Amino acid sequence: MISTNSKELLEMPIHDFIIPAEKVAHVQIGNNAEHALLVLTKTGYSSIPVLDSSYRFHGLISIRMIMDSVLGLERIEYENLEVSNVTEIMDRDIATLNINDNFKRALDLVINHAFLCVIDDEGTFVGIMTRRVILKQLKKYVYQPKS
Repeated sequence: MISTNSKELLEMPIHDFIIPAEKVAHVQIGNNAEHALLVLTKTGYSSIPVLDSSYRFHGLISIRMIMDSVLGLERIEYENLEVSNVTEIMDRDIATLNINDNFKRALDLVINHAFLCVIDDEGTFVGIMTRRVILKQLKKYVYQPKS
């Protein structure tokens, strides 16, 4: 049987586990799909946050979303990359964490996402919390010797 001091783990604040915004690849609202595709391709990430000039979070954009936007009935319409804005393509319905949330909320949400965007009370992007970080922390508590 797995044993852990779950109360302590689940109530732990998430702020110590966040990758800060300055280290997270992103695109801005005014960028076109071509720029977003370049950023995604160069970084190797499957999706990245879309922010405004004040670093407020607006959604996520992915390679799949961009490719869906340029696939025509008979050909790939590459010319749409230059004229499509990321706001036309991005997903706005994204589960996010608040900087004041606890580990339990992160654990609940990360099941369906490789990472979670973390915002403050004003909607400003603070950073991301990855599934990897959450699993590492969970592993630390699961394998912790019983006292």
